[in-house]
Amino acid sequence: MTRRHQQIADDLRSAIADGRYPVGSALPSDAELAAAYDASRGTVRQAVSALLAEGMIGSRQGARRMVLTTTPSQSFTELRSFAQWAASGGHTAGGLVLESAWEAAGGDIAARLQVPTGARVFRVLRVRTLDGDPVLLERAVYADWIGTAVEKLPPDCVSVTRRLHEDTGLVFTHGEHHIDALAAGTLEARHLRLRRGNPLLRVRRTTTAQDGRPVETSDDRYRPGSVAFTVRNSLQANSLTRTEG
Repeated sequence: MTRRHQQIADDLRSAIADGRYPVGSALPSDAELAAAYDASRGTVRQAVSALLAEGMIGSRQGARRMVLTTTPSQSFTELRSFAQWAASGGHTAGGLVLESAWEAAGGDIAARLQVPTGARVFRVLRVRTLDGDPVLLERAVYADWIGTAVEKLPPDCVSVTRRLHEDTGLVFTHGEHHIDALAAGTLEARHLRLRRGNPLLRVRRTTTAQDGRPVETSDDRYRPGSVAFTVRNSLQANSLTRTEG
């Protein structure tokens, strides 16, 4: 079930995207939003913090929060699926499974999913679309305990995250992301409508369930210009780690 602050954040994103709060305008105060949504100020502050992290709004001490842009970037402050991110910006997400198979986990996959080498895992190659245009080629590998449920999903399932929650009660609670760039290969060129060698943004992620078990590990390759990622940090809280490529 979507938490209340996420619902409020999604509604505010939609209001910004459709012009109810145009760029340059001020958002209502926390007290006004709390009254409008019949929610606590703490819940409203959580919702507003998500928009701040995405760069949609800005904040100055003693002044109301201003709308800066109608397009959210993908932030790492909340664990949100591709479909959730697309919907928050007023876009329509789509997806299609190109290949899927059960296979034995190699050493790297086994380590990320915390299973023995050679353990049974479910591999999926999926293209994701935004308003009908291909923007992401996703190579996901699921642990055996959830792979059977993934295998039963329709090939054009829009939100795997939502369907797994509805079908099994699964909640994704933690994600680790590694970001780099690489050149498009033959597969990416074909399905993302690029030339071989074009630059791609790659996000390698591993997500974990509430009980601490890894659910999936994925290699996501984005078409240039389709998405931006933001990380906000400070001396008190720094969520960004830089390592050698």
